[in-house]
Amino acid sequence: MIALLPMLLVMPLFGGIIVYNWSARFDNLLIAKVNGELTIAHQYLEGLKERSFEDVQALGASAAFLRATEGGNMPELLETQRLNYGFDFLYYIPPLGPIVSAPSVVAPGDPAHWPVVQSALGGVGGTEIDIFSNRQLAEISPLLSKQAELPLVPTKAALPTTRTRETRGMVVHSAAPALAGGGVLVAGVLLNQNLDFIDTINSLVYPKASLTEGSRGTTTLFLEDVRISTNVRLFENVRALGTRVSVVVRAAVLDDGRTWLDRAFVVNDWYISAYEPLSDSFGNRVGMLYVGFLDSPYQAAKARTLWLIVGGFVTLLLLSVPMFLRLARGVFKPLKDIVDTISKVEAGDLSARTGQPDNNNEVSRVSGHLDTVLAQVQERDQRLREWADELENRVKARTHDLQEANQQLEMTTKQLVVSEKLAAIGEITASVAHEINNPVAVIQGNVDVIYEGLGTTAEPLKTEFSLIYEQVHRINSLVNKLLQFARPEEFAGSFSTHSPNDVVNDTLPLVQHLLNKAAIHLELALDCEGLVAINRTELQQILVNLIVNSIQAMPSGGTLTIKTLDQDTDGHPGVLIIVSDTGVGMPADVVERVFDPFFTTKKAEGTGLGLSITQKLISRSGGRIWVESNPQTGTSFSIALEAVGTSEPEPAQ
Repeated sequence: MIALLPMLLVMPLFGGIIVYNWSARFDNLLIAKVNGELTIAHQYLEGLKERSFEDVQALGASAAFLRATEGGNMPELLETQRLNYGFDFLYYIPPLGPIVSAPSVVAPGDPAHWPVVQSALGGVGGTEIDIFSNRQLAEISPLLSKQAELPLVPTKAALPTTRTRETRGMVVHSAAPALAGGGVLVAGVLLNQNLDFIDTINSLVYPKASLTEGSRGTTTLFLEDVRISTNVRLFENVRALGTRVSVVVRAAVLDDGRTWLDRAFVVNDWYISAYEPLSDSFGNRVGMLYVGFLDSPYQAAKARTLWLIVGGFVTLLLLSVPMFLRLARGVFKPLKDIVDTISKVEAGDLSARTGQPDNNNEVSRVSGHLDTVLAQVQERDQRLREWADELENRVKARTHDLQEANQQLEMTTKQLVVSEKLAAIGEITASVAHEINNPVAVIQGNVDVIYEGLGTTAEPLKTEFSLIYEQVHRINSLVNKLLQFARPEEFAGSFSTHSPNDVVNDTLPLVQHLLNKAAIHLELALDCEGLVAINRTELQQILVNLIVNSIQAMPSGGTLTIKTLDQDTDGHPGVLIIVSDTGVGMPADVVERVFDPFFTTKKAEGTGLGLSITQKLISRSGGRIWVESNPQTGTSFSIALEAVGTSEPEPAQ
């Protein structure tokens, strides 16, 4: 083992580290390559936008345009220049009079709707990417409306959708002030199914011999997550128009606005991919620009290299191991005799000796010293046995004392751990309350200053200011609840009478954006007539907490049901509030601990206090809460509160 250790352990470990670093650098090189290719594609798209603006600007400053404004042949000039510059539509907004367009197209009904046109009317032209609805395209030209339509193709790993067609159009939208005659010139190029545009980018990014043999480069323009112009093949001669990007890439690029640089599944294979988000003139993320190349040839090349390295190492082992063993045998044989002697001594034969001759080398000298040591050991062994008997008696006496001390130490340690946890909770609660209340007070004060400074102009925003005040108050309430959880004896709740139906209706606007984002269907059955005595903000906090938990339990959508009904509790009139979902549900062991403080299944995303505080608020109001959950059917939280009256019915019409 000593002879083979460098070859069988150290060298493989060293080689593994080198191979790992090489593999990581290889992958990083591929990512850097595709990032550079994305830069080329981005620059080409920006160049197309700049050229479109420059063409429109040059037309507006030309002598021909000035003559057309004076001679009345503007439509013919616009049609000629539209074809000359490759625009899909071109129209002129004069300072006075109706909009003039090329004969083959019609100007849209409200061109000033677009920010790029508004900017040009203000004297500053530009080019943006804008999304036109199919109706807007049809107003301009039926041919553009038809060109924009694409049937959606079911795509592996894409976000599920009920849509079957993409009818919108992505347009390079340019507008520039007409210096020759006043007014504004507006032009556009539709990018849907614009194969010349996408093939030109691909030929720039991936010229011949730029990729390893067997790989291929691809370029795609997305409208949101739909491929509207691409050279990715669904089949050999069929472009993957209408296919959709994977849900992972969509979340990173469209939802988060990040540039994707990594491997990604594209239609039917894995590619080294780069995606960047595209925004329209309104500032919304409306699409993506993609470049990438097939990953499998590079992975095959990497595998061949790794096998070559492994094969070379194995060959080296086969040649070198026998040589090392032959050289080592002359050293290990005498050592084996020494080991055998030591084994006999370990078995109890203290009279065993090595008996090696004095060959005037290191091993023979070690053998002679060992025989001398063994003789001394044999002598001292007898003395040690005598001491052992005496020590054994002393150890027995001390062991009993140590056992009793150890039991007391364990009890004291457990008490200290509990005390430390309670002290830590108190410190955290005070710190959180201080750190939250200060910025909330600053927010409250500045909102008051803004509202007073706006004066009468703030009246249209009165609803928004009210919502800000309500949410600031809610933050203060949440901080107080956290303090109540840690030091309940210092707080006393205030209660008033409310209709659960009204509180539910007031709570829904606070979580409506979460419902819309998660594609969750909401069902309401608010049938109770009883009133409950509970702080309205606390009940609203309880409902928000339960609704948010239900939404998080349905990441792929589902149904959220909220019910209220009158139901007696322990022989007294009461109200039952039920919040249920069709989400992932919880196993039995989680259900048992769901109301425990600091227990959470959300790892770093949750504190574990939400349901614990919810239970404490309900209990303080004389009610109770329980949960029923099943991983197959979802989760249902039920709140039972005592009714203190009934709401008066609305008068008949």
